[in-house]
Amino acid sequence: MRKNNHRKGERGTTMAEFAIIALVFFMIIIGVIESGRLLYTHNALNDATRRAARYAVIHPENVTCVKNVAVYGETNITPFPECAPVGTALINGLTPDMVTVTYLGANIDEDPDIDTTFGTNLGTAQVSITGYTFNFNIPLFTRNLTLPAYSVTLTAESAGLIPADLE
Repeated sequence: MRKNNHRKGERGTTMAEFAIIALVFFMIIIGVIESGRLLYTHNALNDATRRAARYAVIHPENVTCVKNVAVYGETNITPFPECAPVGTALINGLTPDMVTVTYLGANIDEDPDIDTTFGTNLGTAQVSITGYTFNFNIPLFTRNLTLPAYSVTLTAESAGLIPADLE
């Protein structure tokens, strides 16, 4: 008789233990998924920066187009020179305001006859993405992570264009 009374007092303990273990288990599973999403976002931001820098050296000094290529991708903008977005951002939360484009001319030997503006095989284009915040969502553990700045610098390219002084 005492044995049965003792077992009646333990009703529901299995359910309580399962609830605690399930919470921990699902937090770990969702944490793995969120870590994968963080890694994907990191790689996507790296790729967007490289893609925009490549576009910048081929299409000199069109900052609006370069920013839209970084955010929307080259296939999701209207043709040059408008470059208006026609789709959604490739990376959720990325805006053109987070993209910085800098063109720098180069005059390596300081020759006064050389134009130092960015152009055919002269200078560099730098594209940076800064201030992107990743929302890390794990039950009972939600954080906003500001990712580091992503920056790519490429040398200007002629892409088949013949400079005016060589024609």
